[in-house]
Amino acid sequence: MGVLRYQLQSLFTNILFISALSSWFVAQVIKALIVIIQGRWRSAGDIMTTLAWRTGGMPSSHASMVSGLTTAVAIKDGISSDLFVVMLFMALVIIRDALGVRRSSGLQARTLNQMGQYLADTDDYEYQPLKEVLGHKPMEVVVGCLLGIIIASALAFL
Repeated sequence: MGVLRYQLQSLFTNILFISALSSWFVAQVIKALIVIIQGRWRSAGDIMTTLAWRTGGMPSSHASMVSGLTTAVAIKDGISSDLFVVMLFMALVIIRDALGVRRSSGLQARTLNQMGQYLADTDDYEYQPLKEVLGHKPMEVVVGCLLGIIIASALAFL
C-alpha cells in the first residue's frame, strides 16, 4: 500500500500532471461561467455537465490542456527533449482536430438535422436527430492555447 500511496503522491505533485489538469479545469470553469452569464442553462445539472464534460465553446479545454502540458514539458525538460517533440506534435494534431475534423462533422450534423426535421414536418417522417458536437472556432482554440501556456508557466515559475 505504501508504494501506491507514494506513486499517487508523486502523480499529484508532478508539474506535468498539475499543469494539464489545471489548464483543462480552468477552461471548463470559464466555459461554465460563460454558459451562466449567457443564460444558456436550464438546471444546475447543465452547469455541472459543462464543468465536467461538455465540449465545444469558449475556451477550448482540449487546446488548453495540451498547450499546458506541452509548455510544462518545455519548461521541465527543455525544447530539445524527445518528450517535448512528442508533445508538440500531439498538441498540433489535437488542435488541428478541434479546428477541422470535429468542426466539419458538427456542421454536417447540423445540416442533416435541419433536413431531417424538414422531412419530419412535411412528410410525417420520424427523424432521430444526430448529436451536433461542433468543434471550435479559431478564437476559442487560440484562447485555450494561451490559457494553457499561462497556467503552466505560472505553475512552473511560482
